[in-house]
Amino acid sequence: MNKKFIDFIRKYDGAKMAVGVSGGIDSMCLLYWLHEIGADVVCMHVNHRLRAEADIETDYVVDVCAKMGIPCKIFYWDGEKPENGLEAAAREARYKMMTDFCHENGIKYLLTAHQSDDQIETFLMNLSRGSGLYGLSAMLPESQRDGITILRPLLEVSRQELKDYCDNHNIKYFIDSMNSDEHYKRVKIRKNRHLLNDKLDISDSRILLAIQNLSRTREWMDKYIENRIEMVIRKWGAMFSVSFLFDEAEEIRLKFIGTLIQRIGGNGYPVRLNSLQNALSKLQTDCKFTLGHCTIRRLNDRILVVPEGKRTSFRKRHENRKKII
Repeated sequence: MNKKFIDFIRKYDGAKMAVGVSGGIDSMCLLYWLHEIGADVVCMHVNHRLRAEADIETDYVVDVCAKMGIPCKIFYWDGEKPENGLEAAAREARYKMMTDFCHENGIKYLLTAHQSDDQIETFLMNLSRGSGLYGLSAMLPESQRDGITILRPLLEVSRQELKDYCDNHNIKYFIDSMNSDEHYKRVKIRKNRHLLNDKLDISDSRILLAIQNLSRTREWMDKYIENRIEMVIRKWGAMFSVSFLFDEAEEIRLKFIGTLIQRIGGNGYPVRLNSLQNALSKLQTDCKFTLGHCTIRRLNDRILVVPEGKRTSFRKRHENRKKII
């Protein structure tokens, strides 16, 4: 068992946790490791009904959990599937079902089996899109989603190590046929990633080091933004001065307004970067528009953000506050 995994999971000793298990190498290894250390865990498996072998995988996960004595909850993604953006839609549906279950059962922590190869692939995918700090810092070991803490205890463990463990311990696993489909960008990156090392001498370890460095900056940014959010947010929304927003550097402006909209609008996903850039452009002058289930209004030197459909009058808000931040 990997020491970095043990060091990570020790921080949550005694906590009730849920773990997403697909039946693949990574999640099967994680399930066995959690069982081996005696973690208080519930297994969750989502059958997306996208492949013929999905039911076989579901039965296998149920059988393994029964033998281990681990509770197992099965979800099915029913209904019509989108023709475009299928992978993203499946991920969104999967997380929604799992986080809802966690809320219903008083579980604060949801573990996923993302490992270091996933981390590198995410970095390269976001690099290809021209992402900034948040995209290039890839996945965090701990993050929040729909009020549930997502834990990724394998981010410093390689896919090969997980495969070796399963093979050496005769742990059966399934290989998703979609992992070989080069219509998906992640698969193309996975199959050609070795060229970075072979041709340019850019090793996996150096990419992971860059991600760690970016993550430290991201952590500082998150704390700074959260402090500023707490200064302006109220039960009804938020109000602040124009200078409170525009006196900051552009990266901070974008993250501040994006986080504020996400918090007030109640969205699971952040607003797209180009939409935030357009919002900041509009807020250079008096305006009123909607974005991310919020109504945003500027009048003179004040900006108001409220849930869409709520009143956008400044007068009552202003009277209740002696000073506009």
